[in-house]
Amino acid sequence: MPTYTLLIPTLNEIEGMRVIMPQIDRSLFEQILVLDGNSTDGTAEYAREHGYEVHIQSQPGIRQAYNEVLDKIRGEVLITFSPDGNSITELLRPLIDKMNEGYDMVIVSRYAQGATSEDDSLVTGFGNWLFTRTINLLHGGHYTDAMVIYRAYRTAMIRELELDQDRWHRTPERLFHTRISWEPLLSVRAARRRLKVTDIPGSEPPRIGGKAKLQVLRWGAAYYFQFLRDFFCRW
Repeated sequence: MPTYTLLIPTLNEIEGMRVIMPQIDRSLFEQILVLDGNSTDGTAEYAREHGYEVHIQSQPGIRQAYNEVLDKIRGEVLITFSPDGNSITELLRPLIDKMNEGYDMVIVSRYAQGATSEDDSLVTGFGNWLFTRTINLLHGGHYTDAMVIYRAYRTAMIRELELDQDRWHRTPERLFHTRISWEPLLSVRAARRRLKVTDIPGSEPPRIGGKAKLQVLRWGAAYYFQFLRDFFCRW
């Protein structure tokens, strides 16, 4: 079976960390890596005190943080996980079991049959539906949730799909004055490559403490730019 790294991005998530981290079965993972965006509430200190590997990012932006730790990731499969309560720890083992069946990527879908999102607003719910439908239509995907962070995928896909290359993100970030993540582009390019992808249903509970970091309009515009560029320009 492949080895697994659990990557946990944080920014002032101490309340969620205290509730969620004790629920994680450490034996499932080769590595648990907390990727902290310079928290001021003790998040990084909590992680270190409890024996987790911690990296403090030097540049702003989640994609930039991912790139900073790319060479530190030891697992053959990467699982990205939110510690704010949105990601259910009980689904980690089913996610790994499904990935072990030979998939390139498995997504914990908030919109698969049997799952719901308690953290969506009307705007974010519509946005997730629209973006997922767009990826399916333009790029031949079969997703129910193409945007969510909670997923497992082969670590090698990051470089195979050129997610780490700044040139695929720089233009929309400059146009819309924001910093974006790479999960949506990962969904696009996995579909275009016809990789073996599936999902498992996973409800999204309300977040525990902290503040949502969404930039709804700017992120939406930047991601849509990426969807259209990959459709019209051969990547």
